[in-house]
Amino acid sequence: MDNLKYKMVIKWSDIDNCYLVGFPDFKGQQWRTHGDTYEEALKNGIEVLELLIEDYQLSGETLPIPSILKEKVA
Repeated sequence: MDNLKYKMVIKWSDIDNCYLVGFPDFKGQQWRTHGDTYEEALKNGIEVLELLIEDYQLSGETLPIPSILKEKVA
């Protein structure tokens, strides 16, 4: 599990007045969590990524191939 590397995008949103966090390798909503500071957004992002992976495993879904691995193959 530790060798899986997924991209995490952290972007400031003037509209929301916070940092938004997304995981482009996972289909669905673009932004999955947020934080008032970059550090908080990163911490929340790591937590959400762990929960996403756990949800996929519990439901029997195949995890998406990390884009970093797709780039190495291409």
